[in-house]
Amino acid sequence: MSVPVTRKKIYFKPDSSRVVARFFNNGDARTINLVNRIMRLSEAEVMHELDITFKGFIGRHRNISEIFLKHADNYKNLIEEAIGINYKDLSLERRLLIGSYSTMEYSIESAALFNPSMIEDFDQSFLAEGEKRVIISFRATGEGHLSSIVFRKGILDASNNLKMMEVHKFIHLPTIKKKKAYNKKRFIKKMEEMHIPKEYSLPIMDSLPDRFEYYELKEAVRSILKMDIDESKRKALKEMTWLVDSYYDVEFNENSKISGRVIFPISSAESRGIEDARFVRFREDDGTEKIYATYTAYDGFTILPKLLTTEDFINFRIMPMHGDGAQNKNFALFPRKIKGKYAMLARIDGVNNYLFYSDRITLWNNPIKIQEPKYPWEFTQIGNCGSPIYTEHGWLVITHGVGAMRRYCIGASLLDLEDPTIEIGRLKEPLLSPLEEEREGYVPNVVYSCGSIIHNNHLILPYAVSDYASSYVTVNMDDLLAALKEK
Repeated sequence: MSVPVTRKKIYFKPDSSRVVARFFNNGDARTINLVNRIMRLSEAEVMHELDITFKGFIGRHRNISEIFLKHADNYKNLIEEAIGINYKDLSLERRLLIGSYSTMEYSIESAALFNPSMIEDFDQSFLAEGEKRVIISFRATGEGHLSSIVFRKGILDASNNLKMMEVHKFIHLPTIKKKKAYNKKRFIKKMEEMHIPKEYSLPIMDSLPDRFEYYELKEAVRSILKMDIDESKRKALKEMTWLVDSYYDVEFNENSKISGRVIFPISSAESRGIEDARFVRFREDDGTEKIYATYTAYDGFTILPKLLTTEDFINFRIMPMHGDGAQNKNFALFPRKIKGKYAMLARIDGVNNYLFYSDRITLWNNPIKIQEPKYPWEFTQIGNCGSPIYTEHGWLVITHGVGAMRRYCIGASLLDLEDPTIEIGRLKEPLLSPLEEEREGYVPNVVYSCGSIIHNNHLILPYAVSDYASSYVTVNMDDLLAALKEK
């Protein structure tokens, strides 16, 4: 049974003018030479160069002076210890100029704006009947395939047409707050999962208390790395630092617009990108709600599944997931507990769909395989396209399948509400396939999604077009459920 799909004529395309001012590290030797050159300038020359810089960039960033000072502060110790200059004695203008040389613009979505995830906004005030305010997250990709998370806000009307809010001109990077204390037993367990040799990790961990501070471990590892040690031990110690850096909080200015906020790769674990965030509005047993998102952190070699949580899209807590199943990609959290336990979907082996249960939202063990590739369009692999959606008929899981020529299509399955290992039905044919005009892009022949909602008895399915841009379709739920339950 074929399910009718209505494509909406709205496209989210990458915009190379959306730039952030990033810290640029020249390296110690080059920075020392750079600072020495700046120190040879007179105050008048400093003012002249600073004026030129401000005129060229002040209209492109909010609070560019604060950014320059923050970046200059990163070199305070180097300036004092290697050059012998008291940092406090530097004029404000000279520090600003040093900071400007330590800053670079990065276009966060110059290459692609794709893999969208849609959720209902907490704020549903001042809307007409049949309207719903939504937040859409995207994977924004710039130079070097470096991915981050950006947001848009809009309103779905009674006819499921989407009206988007104006995109804010300035982009804000958040303040980063490292987690202060760590549970040693949990940290050791995660190192075992990462196969960090105990012969290297335990001597350091034995010296730490049961709950240790972030900088205690960082300093202990840093002191050993300065020694003459073999490469395997050096790699293990760097991985310990990599792990501790994976826990952090970020905080945006509350006056910033949501479309101006970007969650940019921060820890070394995600140095090559934050990939495919799947947002879900989670309802606790007591009726309270918060937003979770699962995403893939990638450092160019290793994949680390991570969890993000927020209640206001201003403050975010970010942490890695643990357990023997916390590997590979495609994690998607159910929007509520099942029989008192958190539930998660994932494609941990790269081919099949798995289900987890857990008492802790960051701990995932004992995966249960629930779906294998069944039809030719999904023979290569099957995975989810976002968190399951509750319906009274079962859990609606939007899936992706990979077939011949690595063509990605989107399908759907219906799982039992009480026992999601039971598949009630699965579409034999794709719900959505790339049209001829959608085949070209950053990665050809792909349609993909990271999260959908139901509105006015229609599935609202945002999707990526060949890893370049995004759009959305609507599907009547009566038609979809009838096809899923058809024997």
